[in-house]
Amino acid sequence: MLSSLGLGGQAAKMDNTTTTKFSRADRSLIGIWWWTVDRWALTAVFIALTTGVLFSFASTPMVAVKIGLPQFYFVKRHLLYTAMSIATIIAVSLLEVKGMRRLAVIIFLFSAILVVLTPFLGTEIKGARRWIKLGLFTMQPSEFVKPSFAVLSAWMFSEQSFNSDFPGKNISLILYILLVLLLALQPDMGMIFVFSAIWFGQLFLTGISLISAILVCGIGLLGVCASYWLFPYVASRIDRFLDPGAGDCYQINRSIEAFRNGGWFGVGPGEGIIKKYLPDAHADFAFSVIGEEFGALVCVLIVALYSFITFRVLVASLKSKDMFVSFALFGLTVNFALQVIINISSCLRLIPTKGMTLPFISYGGSSMISISICMGMVLGLSRKRPMVLE
Repeated sequence: MLSSLGLGGQAAKMDNTTTTKFSRADRSLIGIWWWTVDRWALTAVFIALTTGVLFSFASTPMVAVKIGLPQFYFVKRHLLYTAMSIATIIAVSLLEVKGMRRLAVIIFLFSAILVVLTPFLGTEIKGARRWIKLGLFTMQPSEFVKPSFAVLSAWMFSEQSFNSDFPGKNISLILYILLVLLLALQPDMGMIFVFSAIWFGQLFLTGISLISAILVCGIGLLGVCASYWLFPYVASRIDRFLDPGAGDCYQINRSIEAFRNGGWFGVGPGEGIIKKYLPDAHADFAFSVIGEEFGALVCVLIVALYSFITFRVLVASLKSKDMFVSFALFGLTVNFALQVIINISSCLRLIPTKGMTLPFISYGGSSMISISICMGMVLGLSRKRPMVLE
């Protein structure tokens, strides 16, 4: 029939064009990206983003009404942040290694300047100055320093491994110390812990002596003790963790109550009651709301999803023959995994409470865009190079 109408050849050309477009022979930027990116990790990240959107409908409307905002205020903003996150992940993962380094430098310089200004111009929330207002948006600059620092530190360490005269370790150490001092002014000891884990982890990968390793661990222990004595809020949280009767444990008690109410299968979407009384139910304690409404089984699946992403990236880090890529992937993985561990452990009272969002699920613009940059870098650095067409 098509032949009789003179459209047979045109249809055949369209079929060939479609086949070529989605084949491994496609040499376009998107085509090369699709066949070189870790599609398993990419799929897991998109599942996490979708999960966050679904859970936002359950956890945020009541919070919005409680503080006098339209019912779906946080849902709409979460959808906006999700769209921005998807665009960020794809755009960053399209970059080559050199482009990734340049992006890390730009983000680090911009966010580091804002970190310097935050103690003086930042907005004080709950006794800490960690947020700074930029026009209509309020951002936490330290969130954006994390992924860029992981890449820059890896760059410095790898450069020194190729050229012993290059002071890469010293440059990285100076950057780390400066960041620790700036974050101590806010203060934000949880963020300092994450930066420390990234830097010390990459340092261990470079290969250090046993004495140096013991010295580093000793310095870390001294830092924990110093934070306890220097910052009253840190001492208060540790005291309440060790002895719940030592102070107000309202938030963590409500969090544990949520998991008890939920059991294995939950009370049903939107049927939870703890979010009525739990501050930050849509942000730091989103996991608790999930535990009550969807049950422990769904919580286990979420942990499994995060574990899968972490495992895929660590495997890519170990397999990489490029030292910079290996160090950077390790540092970015530490950033991602620690954020998950700290949030979930805080909700379950396994550690002293620390305000840190659950990646892609908790509400929070700075956190979502920052972790999207992190995962974009992970997907970009872990791409197959040179491209191997199987």
